[in-house]
Amino acid sequence: MISRRSVAEQWTDIEDGELRILIVGAGIAGVTLAQLLRTQGRHPVLIERSATPDRMIGHDAAGYMLALLPLIDPVIDELGIRDAYRERSVVIDDYAFHSHRGDVLSGGDIGALLSAYGEYRGIARGDLIEVLTTAETPVAFGTTVTAIREDEDVCVDLVTDGVEPAAWTFDLVVIADGLQSRTRDLVDAGDVERFETGWGGWVVWADADDLPGTGTEVWGDGFFLGAYPVKDRLGIFLGGPEEIREGRVARFARKVRGRLTSLSPRLDASLRAVEDAADPYWWPLHDVRSSRWTTGATVLLGDAAAGFLPTAGVGAGMAMESAWVLSETLRTADRMSLPTDLARFEEIARPRVEQAQGNSRSLARLMFRSSTLFAALRSQIVRRLSLRLVLRSIIGLLEHRLERPQSSSSTSSSH
Repeated sequence: MISRRSVAEQWTDIEDGELRILIVGAGIAGVTLAQLLRTQGRHPVLIERSATPDRMIGHDAAGYMLALLPLIDPVIDELGIRDAYRERSVVIDDYAFHSHRGDVLSGGDIGALLSAYGEYRGIARGDLIEVLTTAETPVAFGTTVTAIREDEDVCVDLVTDGVEPAAWTFDLVVIADGLQSRTRDLVDAGDVERFETGWGGWVVWADADDLPGTGTEVWGDGFFLGAYPVKDRLGIFLGGPEEIREGRVARFARKVRGRLTSLSPRLDASLRAVEDAADPYWWPLHDVRSSRWTTGATVLLGDAAAGFLPTAGVGAGMAMESAWVLSETLRTADRMSLPTDLARFEEIARPRVEQAQGNSRSLARLMFRSSTLFAALRSQIVRRLSLRLVLRSIIGLLEHRLERPQSSSSTSSSH
């Protein structure tokens, strides 16, 4: 349950001697970390720049649909929210890939392929936030960071609802405020590399159909259309080169419809949903990668560290996994061990995240193309690929899951 509590009110919960932790951003990464730390008896201060919870959990304002691999199972189990997660999500057990003209190229029983590792589930972003906040989740809304000064402690200037900044002192600041993070610019994050696809797209919602466990994608020539099941709905994404945003979304949807010579009931319903949408959510397709995640007392987490394109469906899962790794490296951390613990977190999580991010970028180069000749050749290749080969990078992540890490203070005390 999300509860509105000011920074001062959350501060009173911090116990004597406890690490004073500020988490900037109440998105998936920030909320996951906050809740994991609370299960350990810590009392982090969680802030969010949005004025209300509407952007976190509202069906439309909260954004988009997610496909979650069993990479997140340690988080689900740690928080004891398995039943709530299953109730608010659906199993994705089949996939259908279509050519640029709409005919089915390939597909398969993705559920059976991934069953050795756990369940692959679809969920709306807002529903996931609600599941993660099953236990009480205090948030200071309308609050932003305007300055960070590191010395022995971290002095942070916080502004709430536009009031003059107030200075607060923390031991650790976790920056988890997303791809366009403003707080990241206040610390030494090294070089921030931006990967631009030149594409973007609209997200709309449609009623669930008679394929509740099937994901559908059309890799087009100058467009991309995807339909993904979540609880009681379908999340629809229609994208193309960024200039399509300047025109009417319905016009572009009709253009795509005219190029599909094979139109299944789902593809037809997906395009109708886009055509009828009044003000759909626009998703620019680019990402970022920070060359440095940690300083002595600050750490980047989730999209602020390495934002993902949606092409491989692993971004949210990797953000949650990274939050779990950070929470475990902090489990017995104290002020003295903190710099070593943060360095250990980056050492464990960053190579894995960047590998997954690199795969998403490679897929974007294949998926977001305008050439009809390229699309035709791509269709011939995809038609011959097995589902296992298509998913080999995802299977690799699942086969090499991270062991539960320990903080440096815990490790040293065991010797």
